Amino acid sequence: MKFITAIIKPEKLDSVREALFAAEITRITVSTVSGHGQQEPEEEVYRGVKVVPNLSPKIRIDIACNDEFVDITCNAIMEGAKSGPGEVGDGKIFIRNLEECIRIRTGERGGKAI
Repeated sequence: MKFITAIIKPEKLDSVREALFAAEITRITVSTVSGHGQQEPEEEVYRGVKVVPNLSPKIRIDIACNDEFVDITCNAIMEGAKSGPGEVGDGKIFIRNLEECIRIRTGERGGKAI
């Protein structure tokens, strides 16, 4: 079992979600997060003063899946999150081992609980 975390641009959430659903990956958790990567922060005007924010708004998607779905899941995320050639800031995907998963309602464990 693996735990996949993707950090993407907020405006790409719908296209990533649609790509995941098309790949039959329907169980996802989405959170709003802030972070700083390689992209240069855009200058904003706040109350008439130019401000350069330290952190950019991003979306975090968490997906627990069985090993055979890792490539399918990652490919769907990449398909939906890509902006275009040369653009920085499309995001990252992190894959970690998932030691255990337990479905609270039934007590099922492991891959069946996912």
